[in-house]
Amino acid sequence: MTTDPLVVFTPSGKRGRFPKGTPVLTAARQLGVDLDSVCGGRGICSKCQITPSYGEFSKHGVTVAPDALSEWNSVEQRYDDKRGLKAGRRLGCQACVMGDVVIDVPPESQVHRQVVRKAASARTIVMDPATRLYYIEVDEPDMHTPTGDLERVARALKSQWNVPDVTTDLATLSRLQPVLRKGGWKVTVALHKASETAVPRLVAVWPGLHESGLYGLAIDLGSTTIAAHLTDLETGLVVASSGIMNPQIRFGEDLMSRVSYAMMNPGGDREMTAAVREAINALAVDIAKEADIAPSLILETVFVCNPVMHHLLLGIDPVELGQAPFALATSNALNLEARELGLTSLPPSASVYILPCIAGHVGADAAAVALSEEPGKSEDLVLIVDVGTNAELLLGNTTRVLACSSPTGPAFEGAQISSGQRAAPGAIEAIRIDPETKEPRYRIIGSDLWSDEEGFDIAAAASGITGICGSGIIEAVAELRLAGLLDSSGLLGSAEQTGTPRMIPEGRTHSYVIFDGTATGGPLITVTQGDIRAIQLAKSALYAGARLLMDEMGVETVDRVVLAGAFGAHISAKHAVVLGMIPDVPLGKVTSAGNAAGTGARIALCNLGARAEIERVVRQITKVETAIEPRFQEHFVAANAIPHKTDPFAELAKIATLPDVSFNTGGDREGRRRRRR
Repeated sequence: MTTDPLVVFTPSGKRGRFPKGTPVLTAARQLGVDLDSVCGGRGICSKCQITPSYGEFSKHGVTVAPDALSEWNSVEQRYDDKRGLKAGRRLGCQACVMGDVVIDVPPESQVHRQVVRKAASARTIVMDPATRLYYIEVDEPDMHTPTGDLERVARALKSQWNVPDVTTDLATLSRLQPVLRKGGWKVTVALHKASETAVPRLVAVWPGLHESGLYGLAIDLGSTTIAAHLTDLETGLVVASSGIMNPQIRFGEDLMSRVSYAMMNPGGDREMTAAVREAINALAVDIAKEADIAPSLILETVFVCNPVMHHLLLGIDPVELGQAPFALATSNALNLEARELGLTSLPPSASVYILPCIAGHVGADAAAVALSEEPGKSEDLVLIVDVGTNAELLLGNTTRVLACSSPTGPAFEGAQISSGQRAAPGAIEAIRIDPETKEPRYRIIGSDLWSDEEGFDIAAAASGITGICGSGIIEAVAELRLAGLLDSSGLLGSAEQTGTPRMIPEGRTHSYVIFDGTATGGPLITVTQGDIRAIQLAKSALYAGARLLMDEMGVETVDRVVLAGAFGAHISAKHAVVLGMIPDVPLGKVTSAGNAAGTGARIALCNLGARAEIERVVRQITKVETAIEPRFQEHFVAANAIPHKTDPFAELAKIATLPDVSFNTGGDREGRRRRRR
């Protein structure tokens, strides 16, 4: 029997098999994929644009042939002629499935746009930017002192601002003469210093007194999202923040999947580099438009990113990061120019600074967190957890700082969850389950009301109730444990075992119904046994990483926990401890640092001395490699239990009693003990 082609949609991770000839839009609708269309599939509105990916995808277990979709047709050609389609894009209503295929739904084609929760945290930063403005009055040339214009600019800077020397690039030099004459020999120049001792570089020049400002971008380039903060380099104020999905998701949701794609597909690394640079260019244009400034005024960009993103941004094949000893091409900080990275939406001479990486799997994003949170200056022992698709952990105090990364995967962000979705209006972000009635109440993104409060239905009408995001699935699993619907091993009970019809059979396992909108054409939102397992794997990896650092430090407990990252800011401390994501500490000792990596990027953007400081600090951080530590697996297995198999979680016991239930033998604990003997 011939098997129908497999269609995998990213970033949702939803998949299904469809007969050959099925339009991509039809497949998306049947799977509940968030793909827009308003013209009824006639190829007029273009809202259903998709990007197919070709090659070998070990993560999805498919190889996508060049003819996986039907050939480009006349409707697509007509649209392309009239309005233009981006290279590689197809119309989902016209492209038909002909073979196994991986299809990315770009943000602009999603009905429910993701809320990229990486707003700038309020932070006092001492302003000492690497790029500054100087107004100068330059001597006019004459026949008696025939020096060049650049040399007379340098002389003016030395006499008027005590700047001893200056250099520039050819592109800026070519603009210097007309601007000097237009300004009547009075100009404003922007100078960039790569370090305190470096010779300043002339990167821009304006006639007369320039009063339109000077700006920089602090960019947190994550595996899943790219967040940018447009910052005034004179005041330090964030004038606009914006974010987009990382388009590399279509090549693999986690880092090792992307490394695998580069290994298995010749030129795959160049594809991913081109995709992320295109996204950054679009993001820069959008954020400048939002702030109502010209992109030409953005003369400095600071990047923080994990090592795989670091290499792909630079155009370096990440293959060495996929195998021991996980060697980086370079771990040092980098000073580059926008033209070198293909950032065409910024001035070619604009400066780019990339923070140093700590080690092979602990990158510049972890360095930025260290810059922001300063664990090495903490008197008490602090564990900082930057939660994401790849989690970075720092443990330290004034004596020493340790770091590791842990491959949590995308489950915490709603991917690989049956009703999961990215954070967007309509997604369930918080949930409570009554331990007596087993009934849920929940809150969705876009409304502050709980589902049992008056006015919720009206508030939810605009977006609908569409799925469950990362913070929601964490709370849901923890609440199921608190309500006695989930046992410590992670097994969901049946309706008979738990006494609630919300537990419905699904094959040989059971699922808990949070919301059933099928009567009105809406979704059935459940937590399945597969969802529980995905969360168990993610939280076990996170906890095992923390335990390895604690082993290395020689401690059994930590004094406090800081949850960093956009996602960490939305996690309930209580639910994180119930789940066993983080070590057991009093809830008052669990705090959120917001997007600490983004804050670190802003500090480096606004303060030249901070760059030297983090370059010094990273050399003193001890890296613990989870991939080769024999105890990682031991800690991982013990952490599979909820909250933990052996660790006592005494602080949790003071505030919550976890029901002692077991669903392996119908709840008969005595029978379970007899059989084990």
